[in-house]
Amino acid sequence: MKAGFVQFDPIFGEVDKNIEKARQLIEPLDADLIVLPEFFNTGYLFTSKQEAEELGEIIPGGPTTEALCGIAGRKNLYLVGGLIEKAGDRLYNAAVLVSPEGHLGTYRKVHLFNEETLWFTPGDNEFEVYDIGSCKLGIMICFDWIFPEVMRVLALKGAEVVCHPANLVLPFCQNAMITRCLENRVFAVTSNRTGTEHRGGKTFCYTGRSQITGPAANILYRAGADTEETGVVNLDVSLARNKRLNPYNDLFYDRRIPFYGALTGQVA
Repeated sequence: MKAGFVQFDPIFGEVDKNIEKARQLIEPLDADLIVLPEFFNTGYLFTSKQEAEELGEIIPGGPTTEALCGIAGRKNLYLVGGLIEKAGDRLYNAAVLVSPEGHLGTYRKVHLFNEETLWFTPGDNEFEVYDIGSCKLGIMICFDWIFPEVMRVLALKGAEVVCHPANLVLPFCQNAMITRCLENRVFAVTSNRTGTEHRGGKTFCYTGRSQITGPAANILYRAGADTEETGVVNLDVSLARNKRLNPYNDLFYDRRIPFYGALTGQVA
């Protein structure tokens, strides 16, 4: 399958313009799956919950999800993109998966970063894996990367490709994804944004370097730090089904689960 990302600098609050920019960047691509950044349609640096509410949308049926469905149908591909989900009186940092036939699923970010904890409710659904024919696909969002349990759960559920919309400001993720993919023998598509946002007396500088990572700790594509860029790579998904490192070691069968009890316990 062909999987890729779109990397650009969204304009805060300009939803229509950001969707159109994403559409323009996707249009020339030949791919089965494309991943867009976290909050690709709104920008990231909110100054109040009210501001986030005004930019939130219902899923499915909201304008951003509908626009992505239109692109996916016209291009005959799958899209994953990050946006604010409005669900009753709650807001979620969410990512949608859409197919050529329409909305397939929504992931709500479980691990909120920094001031996200002021505006959003932590995700309340399971880490799901979707069989889209060309691969089994999982979703996580940005700061989820720092918790190894996320990719492990997705991999144990059968994910072969992990879609990772992001707005990264810390310098660690791109290199850490090499280990995440190695320890689970999966592919990952990290779609990050670029640019700098100055709002409410704060400044966030985004790291770019969107990345497609392979199961053998190999970087298949890494974008520039501040470039508007797309990248598409041919993935041999069968490589993610083999969890063996050598004839004697299988990453999943070799786990010593009885010794891992502290993983589900409380912090001392």
